[in-house]
Amino acid sequence: MSPAYIRQLTPDGLHTVDYQADSLADAARYEPDGIYTVTNTYNTVQTLRLDAHLDRMEDSAQRENITLKLDRPRLRAALRQMILDAGFGDVRFRITVPRTQPDHFILTLEPYKPPAPELISSGVRCITARGLARRNPSAKTNDWTVQRSSFELPTGIYEGLLVDEAGHILEGLSSNFYAVLNGELRTAGEGVLAGIAQQIVFTVAPEIIPLRRDAIHMDDLPNIEEAFMTSSSRGVIPIIEIDGHPVGDGLPGPHTTAIRSAYVQWVGAHLEDL
Repeated sequence: MSPAYIRQLTPDGLHTVDYQADSLADAARYEPDGIYTVTNTYNTVQTLRLDAHLDRMEDSAQRENITLKLDRPRLRAALRQMILDAGFGDVRFRITVPRTQPDHFILTLEPYKPPAPELISSGVRCITARGLARRNPSAKTNDWTVQRSSFELPTGIYEGLLVDEAGHILEGLSSNFYAVLNGELRTAGEGVLAGIAQQIVFTVAPEIIPLRRDAIHMDDLPNIEEAFMTSSSRGVIPIIEIDGHPVGDGLPGPHTTAIRSAYVQWVGAHLEDL
């Protein structure tokens, strides 16, 4: 039995698809060009900021000239039904809107596996992904999923970081990027996809450290004190090395730890039923 559970929501209901896949990543290669979002559930059928994900889908559709009309209650009901039918417990799910059939939604579920505890306690290593760039950074599009899959991360490297032509570190292949420099939390304010987890960081971080939406430069790397990345399914992940160079003292820093703690508390207080 395939670990991924996939259905297509059409105007006349949920239908099976003509392919099977082992995971969300595997299923992506069967999906048509369009827009998408990915997140996970808690306590089986609770979500975090699902409407923000759907808002971003509508924004992405507009930026990509896709005519999208979301029936949110119907979509939520279909997701809930699928989650209960799949029997996975907590799931990670993707909603895809095909460019040529924007009234059809491809809904894909896989069992949700939270980040391993050692990633949080010890941090992760990253490299810069030179030569890769989003065609439309402000839209979450399927063609970027295909493009980034061509970049193979070496063993022991958790994420690739996009760098613009001027040398600014923008974001990860599937995450937002942050660094602590000169007593400020820095993250790119333009040329990146606005993350849903990032919105939570923007809410909680200013109580811990001043926030500046301005990307750091590669030349800043020797001087940054801390770094981390965020995504909806992973939350806050400390970064301890970039391109083989340690970040700070090579351990998750105090600001990162405090922001992660505040993030987790915020999540716990804002879960909602599907």
